[in-house]
Amino acid sequence: MRLALYQPDIPQNTGTILRLAACLSVPVDIIGPAGFDLSDKALRRAGLDYLERVTMTRHLSWEHFCRDRASGRLVLLSTRGTVRHIDFGFEAGDVLLLGRESAGVPDHVHVSADASIVIPLATGTRSLNVAVAAAMALGEALRQTGGYPSAAGSNPVRAAP
Repeated sequence: MRLALYQPDIPQNTGTILRLAACLSVPVDIIGPAGFDLSDKALRRAGLDYLERVTMTRHLSWEHFCRDRASGRLVLLSTRGTVRHIDFGFEAGDVLLLGRESAGVPDHVHVSADASIVIPLATGTRSLNVAVAAAMALGEALRQTGGYPSAAGSNPVRAAP
């Protein structure tokens, strides 16, 4: 399982997604150009102390990503998705692709996806924050595939009695 960010616009969202990926041991592809400085210093500021814990690959462009991408289905999260994320059958090798916060992905990227999924929302709402959407879809994908990290050594949050 991997996350891929298509030309991210907002460094704080990218940092949140990198932290999510570090905590769940999921690699991340960042597809440029980004709407902010992608230097190590800028990403460290956005990803806090989790940056060294995430496996991240940067791609100069969509074309570079397509050329360098390993096998596995490309699963696009989109408001135009055709299958609800909870109804989709995820596979361990899937790459979950998230679009730009400001514009999603262009049509040529949309049509190249192997699947397009949507997170169902209440009537009258437009979209979720990209980091929230990433967490929801990745959580469902890891649940389905048994891909969550081992609980050994973790400090789970416990509900009060």
